[in-house]
Amino acid sequence: MVFVVACLFLGGAAGSNKISDSESGVGESGRSGRIVASGHFTEKPEENVLITAQAGGALDLKAAQQAAQELAGRMKALPEVESVGQAVPSPDGKALLLPVTMKGDTENADRRIQPLLDASAATQDAHQGLRIDQVGTGSTAKGLTETLGKDFQKAEFISLPLTMLILLVVFGAIIAAGVPVVLAISCVGAATGLSALASHVLPETSAVSNVILLMGMAVGVDYSLFYLKREREERQKGASRIDAIEIAAETSGHTVLVSGATVIVSMAGLYLAQEATFASLATGSIIVVAVAVLASLTVLPALLAKLGRWVDRPKVPFLWRLTMRSGESKLWRALLKPALVQPVLTLVVSVGALLALAVPALDMSLKQPGSDDLSRDIPVVQAMDRLTAAFPSKGTVHQVAVRAPADQADKVKGALTTLLTRTSADAVFAHDRTPEIRESQDRTVHVVQVGTPHSPKSDGARQSLELLRAWVPEAVQGVPGVESGVGGKVAQGIDFTGHLKDRMPWVVGFILLLTFATMAFIFRSLAVALSAILLNLLSAGAAFGVLVAVFQHTWAEKLLDFHSTGAVVSWLPLFLFVVLFGLSMDYHVFVVSRIREAALTGASVKEAVRDGISRSAGVVTSAAVVMVGVFAIFGTLSMVEFKQLGVGLAAAILLDAVVIRIFVLPALMAALGKWNWWPGGLPGGLRGQRAGAGQGHREPVLVEEPPFAEQYVPYAVPDRSATASNGYGAPAYHPAEQAYGTTGDGRAPHLTQAWPPPRPQGHDGRPDSYQP
Repeated sequence: MVFVVACLFLGGAAGSNKISDSESGVGESGRSGRIVASGHFTEKPEENVLITAQAGGALDLKAAQQAAQELAGRMKALPEVESVGQAVPSPDGKALLLPVTMKGDTENADRRIQPLLDASAATQDAHQGLRIDQVGTGSTAKGLTETLGKDFQKAEFISLPLTMLILLVVFGAIIAAGVPVVLAISCVGAATGLSALASHVLPETSAVSNVILLMGMAVGVDYSLFYLKREREERQKGASRIDAIEIAAETSGHTVLVSGATVIVSMAGLYLAQEATFASLATGSIIVVAVAVLASLTVLPALLAKLGRWVDRPKVPFLWRLTMRSGESKLWRALLKPALVQPVLTLVVSVGALLALAVPALDMSLKQPGSDDLSRDIPVVQAMDRLTAAFPSKGTVHQVAVRAPADQADKVKGALTTLLTRTSADAVFAHDRTPEIRESQDRTVHVVQVGTPHSPKSDGARQSLELLRAWVPEAVQGVPGVESGVGGKVAQGIDFTGHLKDRMPWVVGFILLLTFATMAFIFRSLAVALSAILLNLLSAGAAFGVLVAVFQHTWAEKLLDFHSTGAVVSWLPLFLFVVLFGLSMDYHVFVVSRIREAALTGASVKEAVRDGISRSAGVVTSAAVVMVGVFAIFGTLSMVEFKQLGVGLAAAILLDAVVIRIFVLPALMAALGKWNWWPGGLPGGLRGQRAGAGQGHREPVLVEEPPFAEQYVPYAVPDRSATASNGYGAPAYHPAEQAYGTTGDGRAPHLTQAWPPPRPQGHDGRPDSYQP
């Protein structure tokens, strides 16, 4: 608690260092942004008040000018306003534009915009028949923030109760269900503070808080589930609470460490994208995963030990009995039967189905999100549409930036004037207003904005950008020491998409290579490492196919309430691949660890696969249901990139938990047989027959053999009488009945088959502890 509070306090005191436009750009648009930044222009928040007829059509120009004059008087009286320009009619005479410049900087203009919005609303009330819209730096930010803020509030309002409800079904007790949620939220809080500190080394994007919340809740709940379910499983076998926690630490704790390492390795691949936004997302994700691992290995076992039997209180009667049922699940035995009886056929069919789902991904089209992707139900978006229809130069804008020595300023101005003359004769550019050339105080930087009447994602906008990028070098080629670039939203989208296509092979290759090395080192098997890579690539490919099928076509528009742009958001595939690879490896490590654990006790490959998947099924299914539920909520948000992120993640986790874990993985391991552990095989000294398997005894914990390992180790045999119970749903243990395990070759069993030895009676004050 002290650590979390300290992180939040230090992070809040230091504040966040946000990524600037000059730091986030790539390609020519990035160069243009850096040129503009070097000019140190004073940016003032600008507002555009648009006056049109309420019913559309012809505008009463005299009434509109009177309303504009009245509104200008109201605006000038406000302390937030610096100046008000002259009202300008549109070329078709159907609109009037009143420009307003605010005081202060652009960063917090949305917090100071309300008096201006109130003045516009009061003027409209006084002039019936006119519609007054306000679009600009502050009003647009405020309108979108309110809409998106309501979206995220709705998501949070639904996701936390949904997570708690699922965990209640999993554990059947309120405190046990609350532990993963509390741990995950505390991890998110600590990571948020640490991320703010880290932003002073690597600047952060505004989306990093959302990613920290997403990743923190996912891995925090997952790791807690791994731990809690294993601890309860060992208690059901008869272990005392402390013994159960220690066994969970050696098994699930080890899995959490390995899983966290694989997720961190995956997220580190984003640094190779060489882009500031991805570096920020990688940093935030790595911090929250590292905090979740630390909490799971320290706070969680301490919390379980402190809570004692209270972790299973208060019980939810029906759910409690349901969760405490022991024995092998008939459902999972039936589900796994095809993969274990006909592994090759099951493998062919299941892999073929996933490949069929992945086919649409071959036709994936990438585009940067923009105003076209916003819901047209948002009032400020409707106002933006009306503004750009009347004044195209206020819509899609290209930014031309030129830097040259101060003594060449006149030549630069002349070159840009010639350029503007050339654009005024071409229909792909907007002609409603004459562009203004801005000059920096030191006269080294000149900037001019050139509008186009086409939407940002149209062919016309792309054509106008290509023309400018060809004409600008021609216009300034005679200026010594000149540097130029064309930026703007259209240019940023095209450059960003091209940059990602160039960097994606490096990122994917890095993740695959390091994940392969990590898995090979942990499991001492190249076969396990290779199969992990292939299965995760398969599930990711299928998820991309679903994403393309849903969002590049129109059939799901009404279902998910979006307008298809025929493309996937350009940053999504790379980020989605990294997140999916990390989260899928979580499950893979957990399941394969349980399978290897069963194999080490002497089970055949098929028995180990059945045992490992059945024992881990509850945890994997529960975690998958939580994440699919939370991710699906993102599909209900207004912005299309969040819809695509939510649907992509939910589809991938669902496919991974159902198709991969039930059919592909068991079928592959059953088909490979002993080759699963190639090249080294399982450690011979640790592989032995399970003593008393199926009799409810405590499973052995495999550790290094101590010097006095030649002793016999007793296992308590449960009393099968109907009345005997230890109060936890497991049979009580009689000290007189004992069974002895063997090493499988007739020798006396080694102590490594059950170490540490049972604790003396009453060591934790409970009569149902192990008996000597």
